[in-house]
Amino acid sequence: MSGEGPHQICYVFPNGDRYEGESSRSESGAMVRSGTGKHTSACGIIYTGEWSEDKMHGRGILQHPSGARYEGEFKDNMFDGAGTYTFPDSTVYRGHFHENRLDGDGAFVNTQGVVWTGEFHVKAALGLKMQLNL
Repeated sequence: MSGEGPHQICYVFPNGDRYEGESSRSESGAMVRSGTGKHTSACGIIYTGEWSEDKMHGRGILQHPSGARYEGEFKDNMFDGAGTYTFPDSTVYRGHFHENRLDGDGAFVNTQGVVWTGEFHVKAALGLKMQLNL
């Protein structure tokens, strides 16, 4: 039966990755991650959030062993929509993403707590303004 589910599963992949959460059957009959769940990779990357057709899709949190962390919206396994990315050095970007790239209005907070706002496009940030705390 395609589309049946969701089922609660715990699955360990051949490479050592582990998934605990909801799944359902795809049209081909395979079990796929669908709903909410937690995937832990063998190298320590952890994703906790929503899945659709075996992809990170919806709201979730992706944590790396380096300390980097993304919390926000995903689409087809990519950062896409509103989110917050914390870099390993604790600098933070809050804003919009499109296909894993900074894209649109956002705010960047450096290690000293200085906030820069503006429009971000991949590696460029045009018209940045520093927020003053008076």
